[in-house]
Amino acid sequence: MQQQQQQQQQQAGKGNQKRPAADVEANRFAGAPLEGFIGQIYALCKDQHGCRYLQKKLEEQNEKYLTIIFGEVFGHFVELMTDPFGNYLCQKLLEYCGDEQRTVIVETVAPELVNISLNMHGTRAVQKMIEFLSTPQQIAIVVVALNPSVVTLIKDLNGNHVIQKCLNRLASEDNQFIYNAISAHCVEVATHRHGCCVLQRCIDHASVSQKIQLVREITYNALTLVQDPFGNYVVQYVLDLADSRFTDSLIRRFIGNVCALSVQKFSSNVMEKCIRVAEPDTRKFLIEEMINKTRLDKLLRDSYANYVVQTSLDFADPIQRTQLVECIRPLLPAIRNTPYGKRIQSKLHRDQMSSMNQLNHHLNGMGGMGAMNGMGMNGLNMQGMNGMGMSMGMNMGMGTMNGMNGMSMPNNLAMNNMTMNMGGMNGMNGLHSNSNNNNNNNNNNNGGNQANSNLNNSSSSSNMAHMSNMASMNMGPNMANMNGMNGNMMGNMNNMNGNMMGFGFPGMNHFGNVGMIGMNDYNPYGYM
Repeated sequence: MQQQQQQQQQQAGKGNQKRPAADVEANRFAGAPLEGFIGQIYALCKDQHGCRYLQKKLEEQNEKYLTIIFGEVFGHFVELMTDPFGNYLCQKLLEYCGDEQRTVIVETVAPELVNISLNMHGTRAVQKMIEFLSTPQQIAIVVVALNPSVVTLIKDLNGNHVIQKCLNRLASEDNQFIYNAISAHCVEVATHRHGCCVLQRCIDHASVSQKIQLVREITYNALTLVQDPFGNYVVQYVLDLADSRFTDSLIRRFIGNVCALSVQKFSSNVMEKCIRVAEPDTRKFLIEEMINKTRLDKLLRDSYANYVVQTSLDFADPIQRTQLVECIRPLLPAIRNTPYGKRIQSKLHRDQMSSMNQLNHHLNGMGGMGAMNGMGMNGLNMQGMNGMGMSMGMNMGMGTMNGMNGMSMPNNLAMNNMTMNMGGMNGMNGLHSNSNNNNNNNNNNNGGNQANSNLNNSSSSSNMAHMSNMASMNMGPNMANMNGMNGNMMGNMNNMNGNMMGFGFPGMNHFGNVGMIGMNDYNPYGYM
């Protein structure tokens, strides 16, 4: 125990010895006039405390101090820009010196500017120099110095920051040399760890013509880039621009290669994004390549491509989605036990349940239909309902039914106990009933023109035309004000296909849109 305490005391003593030495070195410059260090300034630049002392003197913005420091330093600027301490003084000097002095510095370091930019310390000094370039002459010198080595700098850990500083600080026309170099070496730059980041920044800072220049090269090399660990990010970046001038032509480069690209790690991500952002016509071409059982079997079994298939299911139009599902269902048993097979099966199941729930919701909602205005039942085409007995106990309060034109009833349609209290039916033109229609209890037309209320013609069709001003037409028991359309439809209703408010019922096509406030403008719908 005593030995440990002694060791701690010894270590503390050593620490205390070091601190005074450092403090003495720092205090050596405290309050010291700069004139006392004339002839030693270059050496002070490479010393930690001396460099800090000189920086503070420059911050005083004393013209005399600036002249003294500049006079002893500018000849060693190349060396100092790469020095661990001296680079900080160079940065400070570039910030506070005048235009003439800065021009001298730029001219001095220009021949070595690329090498300085590649240095971990020098890159910071060069970035500071670019930040404070103040004349066209200085800019031109830097551009000429960097131009031959743009690609080398872009691919370097330190040098790429110099190029990015140019993009941030210089005008687009001054940066044209960067765009020219990247366009000439697009694949080399885009497939590099640092190059792909610089290329994205180039797109950010580009003028319209420069952006077109870059995107044209990216599009031309898209198939190569999309399969690269870094190049695929460049392609995705262009897609994220959401500019149809660029994205559509880029996506079309992948047509004919969708399946091959979907099974690769990097390009599969791009294929998913293409399907999401593509124009509808272009998306059809992409998905069309997958609508093939043999191809889908391979895609569904692939750990990358199955995500592309899932995305296709989400973004395909209804027709192509149905085609995809029809191809996928027979293949599900073979992949059911795989993780991605379970995901796809679950996805199809959720979609199916969602559609059924939505259908039930709409059907249940038809139970309480109050005043129905604008119920657009256009062209209800019920095929194959001849000889079907329908016992309908419907309490329908139907008020203000204007313009029910062209209702044709099918053969052998027995409609019993249909109670309707219809007030104010104006212009019910062309009610056609074909042979063998048995409509019972449809009489007692109050307050209107009784227009062929008995439709029991077993051999020929009768035409009930121009039924106007039918007020309070009571068919059977009282059916007033159309509140609570309780659709109790008893019977054997098979073969009813079609689309009732957007849902498929066998035999019912085009039930149109339902507006539940009054029933105006019933356009022709034919019961065949």
